[in-house]
Amino acid sequence: MIPVNIPIITYKDAKEVFNTVKTGWVSSSGSKINKFENELAKLTKRKFSCCVSSGTAALEIAIKGLGIGKGDEVIMPAFTIISNASAIVKNLAKPVLIDSDPITWNIDINKIEKKITKNTKAIMLPHIYGFPNQMDLILKICKKHKLYLIEDAAEMMGQKFYGRPCGSFGDISTFSFYANKHITTGEGGVLLTNNKKIYQKIIELRNLSFGKKDRFNHSDLGWNYRFTNIQAALGLSQIRRIKKIIKRKLEIGNIYYEALKDSENIFIQPKKKKYAHNIYWVFGVLLKGKLSGKKNLIQKKLFKNKIETRPFFWPMHKQEIFKKMGLFKGEKYPVAENLSKNGFYLPSGLGLKNTQIDYVIKELKKII
Repeated sequence: MIPVNIPIITYKDAKEVFNTVKTGWVSSSGSKINKFENELAKLTKRKFSCCVSSGTAALEIAIKGLGIGKGDEVIMPAFTIISNASAIVKNLAKPVLIDSDPITWNIDINKIEKKITKNTKAIMLPHIYGFPNQMDLILKICKKHKLYLIEDAAEMMGQKFYGRPCGSFGDISTFSFYANKHITTGEGGVLLTNNKKIYQKIIELRNLSFGKKDRFNHSDLGWNYRFTNIQAALGLSQIRRIKKIIKRKLEIGNIYYEALKDSENIFIQPKKKKYAHNIYWVFGVLLKGKLSGKKNLIQKKLFKNKIETRPFFWPMHKQEIFKKMGLFKGEKYPVAENLSKNGFYLPSGLGLKNTQIDYVIKELKKII
């Protein structure tokens, strides 16, 4: 079976973790956490960095860290991982959805301002799959309407918008270090900001909001979302080869692109836009024409040929839990719905061999 993702953990990675374990500094204390945070801040040109237990944890802290809560609205795309919406809902705020751009699959920027109200406090902005959002336009909207920007760059480590690193744009920006990300610590995430006051708040929220004077007299309701020294050791080892990692991702994406770009009944994203190259966190295929509606059948046929695939995100307004909660009643987002109905991605992990890519392409072409 060719897995949809194969992470690479090198001998050097394992040795770094082993040496860290031997020191006994295995929990959320230890020098490697600060070192990793400093490397992340340097990579994204931010002043402050706070590692946490997951990318989802980072989003939840971001919402509360900006003081967003009951009665507030946060604009976000309909097509994304549920972590974005759940972070808003768990903090008692209201997610306001926007449909997707049909080419990049990111938020449709032209539809944002129509949804802004007096209760809108922020834009939650994930970059989806390969291309960054058009940050110049997003920043203009945020400035005009005095909105916070939470930049979810979970899939964009090493990506740039007009040469500026993703993760450098938000009032708070976040990354994930899950096993399928460019840099992995198994689980993990980070919040980045240039605002010292915001940084101090998220540091507090990460660690149960312990009291400054009396430790067990807590100042707020925070979380135990701490990051470990073991995770930081792995992250430090991996971040040293981030350029090599991005180069390999581009190689994988370009092989798929050249082989599939002329296929009649599938849409694939372009290799580049004027503001960025596609970084190919995953390689997505969107069925169209006579193949529309046949995603499950094609995925099953690929699986029989020992090729694992993964469906695209399910849009927020179609989520079972949000229907139960009475959210997004009667709302329609046709582009997001089409993406979820007809989109899936092919094996594209860093450990994938070129011979495996060739086999995937050959079998996919046979089927379509």
